[in-house]
Amino acid sequence: MRDILIGGAWPYANGSLHIGHIAGLLPGDVLARYHRACGDNVYFVSGSDCYGTPVAIRAKKEGNSPREISDYYHEEFTECFERLGFSYDLYTKTSDEKHKKFVRKFHEKLYQSDLVYEKETPQAFCEECNGFLADRFVTGICPKCGKDARGDQCDFCGTVLEPESLLKPICAVCGKPVTFKATKHLYIAISKLEKELRALVDSGSQWRRNAVAFTNRYIEEGLRDRALTRDLEWGIDVPKEGYEEKSIYIWAENVLGYLSASASVAEERGDDYKRLWGANATHYYVHGKDNIPFHTVILPALLIANGEKWHLPDRIVSSEYLTLEGSKISTSRNYAIWIKDLLENYDADSIRYYFLANGPEKKDADFSWREYVYSHNGELLGAYGNFVNRSLTFINKYWDGVVPCGVPDEEISRQIDELFAETGRLIEKGAFKDAIGGIFEFVRSANKYFDTQTPWITRTTDEKACQNTLYQCVQIIANLAVLLAPFLPFSSEKVCAWLQISNEWNRKEIPEGYRLPEIQILFERIDKGVIDIETERLKSLINE
Repeated sequence: MRDILIGGAWPYANGSLHIGHIAGLLPGDVLARYHRACGDNVYFVSGSDCYGTPVAIRAKKEGNSPREISDYYHEEFTECFERLGFSYDLYTKTSDEKHKKFVRKFHEKLYQSDLVYEKETPQAFCEECNGFLADRFVTGICPKCGKDARGDQCDFCGTVLEPESLLKPICAVCGKPVTFKATKHLYIAISKLEKELRALVDSGSQWRRNAVAFTNRYIEEGLRDRALTRDLEWGIDVPKEGYEEKSIYIWAENVLGYLSASASVAEERGDDYKRLWGANATHYYVHGKDNIPFHTVILPALLIANGEKWHLPDRIVSSEYLTLEGSKISTSRNYAIWIKDLLENYDADSIRYYFLANGPEKKDADFSWREYVYSHNGELLGAYGNFVNRSLTFINKYWDGVVPCGVPDEEISRQIDELFAETGRLIEKGAFKDAIGGIFEFVRSANKYFDTQTPWITRTTDEKACQNTLYQCVQIIANLAVLLAPFLPFSSEKVCAWLQISNEWNRKEIPEGYRLPEIQILFERIDKGVIDIETERLKSLINE
């Protein structure tokens, strides 16, 4: 039994989840379900990122407190993840008392490190908003490429920036020019960790290519020290004398949520927390492309500087960008598909299948309603759902729901064994698109097998052959349900219940004579008219 930590990125609790979030986070649930099926000791954790300027600004705009805003979206996130089948062992929030207590204790130890020092530095201040601004809420012109940029990074050329280096800096909230006021803060000397971070990325054989490339670029451009504290009211108090009016900078506490959340799970289970964070565990971090440096530079730097020999990231599962109908998703323009709305009209397994089979795993991907409907009707319903339905309905109709006698087909059994091994290997490698693609290739071969065996003919011409065909089809269905359980948990749960099998990661055999219950259709067809309806709805949202 392996100790497995799977950390899903923590979404900001300042607005609803959209399809871009889900496309990047779904692989985490596949990993968790797969490793549990293998009998591993899994910690699948995440939570809502409740602190920082984004939440405070949203609260100010709506006349609410930051806590009210963050709690509202945390509840919405929790419901969305549950409805999508995310099997978190703990989905918490950074405003939770256990997290806050853990972070303060971690930082108390961190401040004893030679890598933490005090420095006076300019911080952006907006007179109009009457407050200090987080770096990402200062915008201006990149001094390197001349394009529009945020105060922490230029998305066009990728340069890591400081707000004071921007040309014509303005407040991203009100659009007014910002000033810079000198203020004292604690810094972590990431620049002194180049050797350790280079060794980490060089050992990252299980990192996605974009994570390796991004991290190497950050190192090559010169690692910069980062502030651990900020002059912000909404945040976790700094556990140091003289810093009572300041908060721990959001980036220096939210990534510690993986530690605090897994500690809570370990305490509840009575597990050895140190073993999970020891040398023999395996840690996956699942997130979008824009979160790469926080997991490959920031988190490792904090773990190293703390000095308690924490386990460093093993496998970085970082997706590329997702666009929508050919254009960039924009929450400010309301150009997005919100998950809470998507779940009102579409099947959760259907949503999961589309983003796992067509998502931004290795390169940028585009969501289109046409492709979504065709993917659902053609693959999920037309291939998999059709095979299950036609096979089991045939047995119910002509064999009174009793699995007929047959002899296990050695070739089919061999293919299934190989598929379990290969699918598992691909999941652990982070190749989810290839994994589910391989399963559906087998689904298509299963349909071809059914067609070539023509049971609707042999039922009256060669009953023994017909029975054997249906017996093989039941074995295929049972194993497909287990193979697809990490990807499509809801439909797999139905099939496993029909056949009274577990989802343990091994080949299943259904005995002849087993009586099937009443079978339901796994997936409903989506009317093609939805394509025009949804694209028009998307256009109307932009104009609201």
